[in-house]
Amino acid sequence: MAGFIRSLTLILAAVPAFAQSPEYDIWISGGRILDGAGNPWFVGDVGIKGDTIAYVGPSRTATARQFLDARGKMVTPGFIDTHSHGRRGVFEVPSAENQIRQGVTTIIEGPDGSSPLPIGEYLTRFSKVPATTNFGLLVGQGTVRERVIGLKDRKATAEEIKRMREMVRQAMREGAFGLSTGLFYVPGAFTPIEEVIELAKVAGEMGGIYTSHMRDEAAGIADSVKELIRIGEEGHLPAQITHHKVMSGKNWGKSAETLQLVEAARRRGVDISIDQYPYTASSTGLAALVPKWALESGQKSFRERAGAPEQRARMRVDIVRNLKEDRGSGDLKNVVFASCAGDRSLAGKNLRDLTGSDDFEKAAEHVIRLQEQGGCSCIYHAISEADVERIMRYPGTMIASDGGIPVFGEDVPHPRNYGTFARVLGRYVRERNVLSLEDAVRRMTSLPAARFRIPDRGLLRPGMKADVTVFDAGTVIDKSEFAKPHQYAEGFSHVLVNGTPVLVDGKMLPARPGRALFGPGHGNQ
Repeated sequence: MAGFIRSLTLILAAVPAFAQSPEYDIWISGGRILDGAGNPWFVGDVGIKGDTIAYVGPSRTATARQFLDARGKMVTPGFIDTHSHGRRGVFEVPSAENQIRQGVTTIIEGPDGSSPLPIGEYLTRFSKVPATTNFGLLVGQGTVRERVIGLKDRKATAEEIKRMREMVRQAMREGAFGLSTGLFYVPGAFTPIEEVIELAKVAGEMGGIYTSHMRDEAAGIADSVKELIRIGEEGHLPAQITHHKVMSGKNWGKSAETLQLVEAARRRGVDISIDQYPYTASSTGLAALVPKWALESGQKSFRERAGAPEQRARMRVDIVRNLKEDRGSGDLKNVVFASCAGDRSLAGKNLRDLTGSDDFEKAAEHVIRLQEQGGCSCIYHAISEADVERIMRYPGTMIASDGGIPVFGEDVPHPRNYGTFARVLGRYVRERNVLSLEDAVRRMTSLPAARFRIPDRGLLRPGMKADVTVFDAGTVIDKSEFAKPHQYAEGFSHVLVNGTPVLVDGKMLPARPGRALFGPGHGNQ
């Protein structure tokens, strides 16, 4: 018996330790590693323990519980979408397959001045979903103003500004990454710049960023950029032009001026950056065509104004102007319905289809009627390819979708929901050489992580959270089209969120490892 025990002891001693305990949980082998910082790729491996990257380096022998083959593929940090409208979709479609299949592992919601409140309550709800992607929030100035003032076109009183500042401060304590405005929308459009600056100061004091859908993206775009720069400068915080674009043919080319303004501001020390989606069409509500004065105080008041002949006639004049000089860019076919609350059959049709002619007055009447019925979501084909590429080349521009998490097959949404990141990698890197692959990945990973102060993501480095995307640079492409948007991007093989595979060999897995992320002011008193 003693001899048997000695023999068994010798056998166990000869068994390598890794047979009992692998070095890593996951080993991604043989890929072309792009670390996210803009450095050239190298062939190597990535080792993951738990939710954390533990090894990034040359290929070597290792033991792991799971091996993922990345030979011939790019291995990058998970992409960060800093302009998302996924707050409702994340509960309806927690898999967020449209995001995962284009390599996105983190989304930031609350842009354009609109966010849930309280922030902490929403993030707690999100944490219980569970969901596949990580999720963070901005606090919306429009939402804060509406809570305090309503949808009124007037200046805030000193007491109201004090209340709004405290609401922003509380949102930052609860985890917001910064303050967003939608100065194009109601009630943001009614907000004087001085009021925005007062709220921006609070976000800045707590380490946050300021992002803005600017007041005017058409004829007045240069003045809007100057306004954003002033808010960043006097608010003492980083400021970001979100979904930077130039609307309407008569304004095309003005991105050269806006980028000069941004660069001049940076030279004198103002911290300005940009995000962009890679399409020549925008998407927002039909209300974008309706004058702001007509929308004051909400839908009931709008209907009352629309019912008054003189005011309705005044609305038509302003809507015709917007159709010709702003988001319509002079052609009724440029306004396409994505979804309409009052008539689902309109999805995919354009305003000329509805009007039956090029009569702008008649089209304006249709806009008023549809807005009376609750409005529509629309796609506006009014952006030039030259402006898209010029903005994209600017070193301070990152990629963001301005999309959400749609229900697959429902309505006719903008393709950016499915294709933004893949389109940059396929069309603008591989096909058009607008960006290098290394730089494109930087704009999707470390740049947004740095701008939004997400310290543990955006780079493939030991100690960082294991959000990882693996794709084929030779085949990656967006498939979503304006006429047929519900098509997933192609070319992504593996995606990991917090060290858990959610896409393997191109197949979605049921895991839901996404986490609520908290901004730099979280927990501060």
